[in-house]
Amino acid sequence: QVQLVESGGGLVQAGGSLRLSCAASGSVFTINTMAWYRQPPGKQRELVAIITSTNGGSAKYDDSVKGRFTISRDNAENTVWLQMNSLKPEDTAVYYCNAEGLQYYGLGSSSFESWGQGTQVTVSS
Repeated sequence: QVQLVESGGGLVQAGGSLRLSCAASGSVFTINTMAWYRQPPGKQRELVAIITSTNGGSAKYDDSVKGRFTISRDNAENTVWLQMNSLKPEDTAVYYCNAEGLQYYGLGSSSFESWGQGTQVTVSS
């Protein structure tokens, strides 16, 4: 199994910055995509940013965070970060790390998708 452990959430004033981290451990063979989702209070979970392992780590962002958030990863360490700048109250949410790839299974491998436990980000006005 592959486990994801997140850290870095907290309380920050509008205009401030936070950096979220997520490390994968366990029977990781390879991770294809790593992503950050968030779930604002009373709303559904939504994709914030996603990064692949190829092409130098191609990244895509939700329009609401473009130019403010940056996703990056270290393939060797199976770690992904989300640098969040110019935070707004509407960025308040529980942020979840997600990873998809292949894990060791018996003498071969199998696909996996794992989620972190979530970390609270609160932006005060």
